[in-house]
Amino acid sequence: MAQQDTVLEMKGIVKKFPGVIALKNVTFSAVKAEVHALVGENGAGKSTLMKVLSGVHPYPSYDGELIIKGELRRFSGTREAEKAGVSIIHQELNLIPELTVAENIFLGREPVKPPLSFIDRKKMNEEAAGLISSFNIDISTSALIKDLSVGRQQMVEIAKALSVSSDILVLDEPTSALTEMEIKTLFEIIRDLKKRGVTMIYISHKLDEIFEICDSATVLRDGETVATLPVSELDNDRLVSLMVGRELTQLYPDRNAEIGEEAVRVENMYVANPFLPGEKIVENVSFTAHKGEILGMAGLMGSGRSEIVTAMFGAFPANTAGKLFIEGKQVDIKNPQHAIRSGIGLVTEDRKRFGLVLIMSVKENTSLAALDKVSASQIIKPGEEKKLVDKYIHELNIKTSGQNVIVNTLSGGNQQKVVISKWLANKPKILILDEPTRGVDVGARFEIYQIMNKLVEQGVCIIMISSDLPEVLGMSDRILVMHEGTITGEFSREDATQEKIMSCATGRRQADRAS
Repeated sequence: MAQQDTVLEMKGIVKKFPGVIALKNVTFSAVKAEVHALVGENGAGKSTLMKVLSGVHPYPSYDGELIIKGELRRFSGTREAEKAGVSIIHQELNLIPELTVAENIFLGREPVKPPLSFIDRKKMNEEAAGLISSFNIDISTSALIKDLSVGRQQMVEIAKALSVSSDILVLDEPTSALTEMEIKTLFEIIRDLKKRGVTMIYISHKLDEIFEICDSATVLRDGETVATLPVSELDNDRLVSLMVGRELTQLYPDRNAEIGEEAVRVENMYVANPFLPGEKIVENVSFTAHKGEILGMAGLMGSGRSEIVTAMFGAFPANTAGKLFIEGKQVDIKNPQHAIRSGIGLVTEDRKRFGLVLIMSVKENTSLAALDKVSASQIIKPGEEKKLVDKYIHELNIKTSGQNVIVNTLSGGNQQKVVISKWLANKPKILILDEPTRGVDVGARFEIYQIMNKLVEQGVCIIMISSDLPEVLGMSDRILVMHEGTITGEFSREDATQEKIMSCATGRRQADRAS
């Protein structure tokens, strides 16, 4: 495109945090009506750069120039950025759980009734309903955010951003919690916005999305600009090499684990909806998993995958029925503390809400589930705690300037590694991983896969829930498929295909489920 079409220029951007230089002289630009990918590993600086653009990091907390439509801009906050035509959909949801869908979408911009300026709730709900309906999903505008799944909260976040007329729209991992149908709808919206002249900056670790929806790509590595190229000049291998600075010869590491005796057995489990009395989320589900095995669980959003493992962890004792056996002995788990003592660890789907204490440090989060291992007479032994945490910072390659760094300041992928380290520190017999690589770059994914393989080689049983079918196929020894609260298929690693899994995930039952 011609130079006059340039909408955004960021020149020589430098951003520092205590002990860390997050951005080092970054240069980035985008032209009108393009979808420009911003890619790189976790911690490369993508989200930080976009927070500079959107006023989350106001001037003069950074050095460099921000130029929008030829005008030098220095935002003091997000409101100024919005007025200048910049909107952002953050990777980590930025919604208020206690407010409704409509209230979140129009927060700070509520329509009012003259002359007393009362909020016009009817108009607000009607406008919110119009935005939500464009996604072809059924969400009540009066529903509280806290009662929605992560995927539906993500759709509300997208609707909120689109409710503001913007020239520049930043989408930071927008599909991380969406179903395939919702992703398809989002891409249709992106193409429509492009026709209207909107410039979009698209951040995603899903490289297939980059090639499907983006026109050009800028690669960041270690806080620096590596390259900007048309997507048509890239392929998957070259893009990965630019991101990680090395060739990745395989996506999934080789497996050497031997599957052993039964580690966990679920018999006739029911899980009732804790919010809607009388509605069952999981109905009459039975399965086993073994030591040294990775048992994959696939299914569409709402199939009951997350609910059954959360129930196993003791989160819904009043809403759960059935039997649970660990190493052949029946256990009656009434709460998560009991589950932890029984040898179960759970890496939750929503790390910020359930996996981390965001105001606490890397050290405090890592040792949280294993305090008995670093204390005596209920007094923490600082030397033992430091030794434990250092071990997992090293083994999981967590990018942090120190143990005392507040975990909320880390990138999403490094936050995920801290969650995993918390459970590894507790030496679980059964480790449940719910979407373990969501929002994690290709290099860090491989590291997580290596950790999983190392654990099963040590005899740990892993139950992995994933919406990424190649991941399920690449990492699982055996795969269960769920649909509407029941198991509709079970496949060995050798027999499983994406087609078979999707068939069962959409309701068709496997003819002969393996025993």
